Parts: sequence; structure tokens; C-alpha cells
Amino acid sequence: MSAPSALLLDLDGTLLDTAPDMGGALNRLRTEEGLDPVPFSSIRPVVSHGAARLVALGFPQAKDAEFERLRLRFLDLYSRNLAEHTRLFPGLEPVLGELERLGLPWGVVTNKPGWLTDPLLAALGLDRRAGCVVSGDTLPERKPHPMPLLHAASLVGVAPRHCVYVGDAQRDIQAGRAAGMTTVVAAYGYLSDEDDPGSWEPTGIVDEPAQLLEWMGSAPARAVGERP
Repeated sequence: MSAPSALLLDLDGTLLDTAPDMGGALNRLRTEEGLDPVPFSSIRPVVSHGAARLVALGFPQAKDAEFERLRLRFLDLYSRNLAEHTRLFPGLEPVLGELERLGLPWGVVTNKPGWLTDPLLAALGLDRRAGCVVSGDTLPERKPHPMPLLHAASLVGVAPRHCVYVGDAQRDIQAGRAAGMTTVVAAYGYLSDEDDPGSWEPTGIVDEPAQLLEWMGSAPARAVGERP
């Protein structure tokens, strides 16, 4: 089997360390509501699961209309500071640069809505580099459905079986497996103590971004769940 020809990545907790800005928005909202900040150590593992989970963390008693009010206000606050502290995870820039040097496309497949994804990537200059960007509202389905990943493969012109998909949540691995891709867990991302990524049945797990280049070179030969 030939080496993979494209690298696709989840956004929050895989490509970008968005926790500082998303956590900042949550704690600004709590301050508005007269509450103390939530410790960052509690926020970080929840970030990959989106706005609703963050608001539930910050306001566990909120229900129905009150929860929706808080969710919308959180999104408003976050949208104003998308890239204040958000950066590529350390070690990812050389990975992306090497793929670009080799002429191998990389892209983003995220459940984050496009109205947040697009300006965030633009603010970091990544929109001009990504071979594709598939957001949570690009298609009728989103992860764990495989459709977004299949669409991304089509956009970069690479068969799904020659794509590697990297994510830090179980739905990422479920979507990648259903799409017929090599699936890799980003253990450097926002995993919680309760997560057991090996049980998600990925093709493999990486502890740091630099290891992704190894997967791009020899992923088909690796055993299920094996670290490079």
C-alpha cells in the first residue's frame, strides 16, 4: 500500500490550541453573571466538545431559555477574541511546512461553525495554506458522520484510503474510520483523564505533532493503536 497523500486535521485541540481564548470567553461570561472564574485545568478537556459543553461546565444549573441565552452570549464574546491567544500547537508548523514542501495537501475538518472557523484561520494566515476547510455547517451532516471527511478528501483530490485524519475526540476517530481513512489520535490535545483513546480503535496515537510526519510516511504498516 502506498504512503498517505493528504493529512486532514480536526481544529480545536488538534491543529490549534484554542483553549485559552475559548476559556477566556467562558470566564468573561461568568464574570458578567457575577461568578468566579472556572479553573483552566477544568476548561481545557472540554474545549473540543464545543460551546454547549463549555456553557454547561460554566453554568451547570442553566436550562432551556436561560441556557440558550448564555450560549449565545458565550459565542458573541468568543467571536470578538478568536485569535488573541490561539496558536498552532507547538511542533505543528514544521509538520505543515514539510507537507507543503513535499506538495502533500493538508486540510481542516471541524464541527466548529464556519462563521467562527473561517475568520479564525484567516487571522492566523492558515486559510491561504489549507487545501480544504470543512466546518460543522458546511454540509447537512457533521462528525461523527463520515460525510465531512469524504467531502474533504474530494476537495483535495485524494482518495479517502490515502488520507490520514487526526483528532482528539472519539467522534473524530469514528468519522475517520467510517470514511475509510487512517485515523490518528492527537494525545497532545484536549483529552480528559476519563478518555481511553485506545478503546476508540484508531489506527494509531501520537504524543506530539512531529510524529505525524512518521504516519504520513508509513501509517499503513502500523498496527492498530500503535504509537510511532
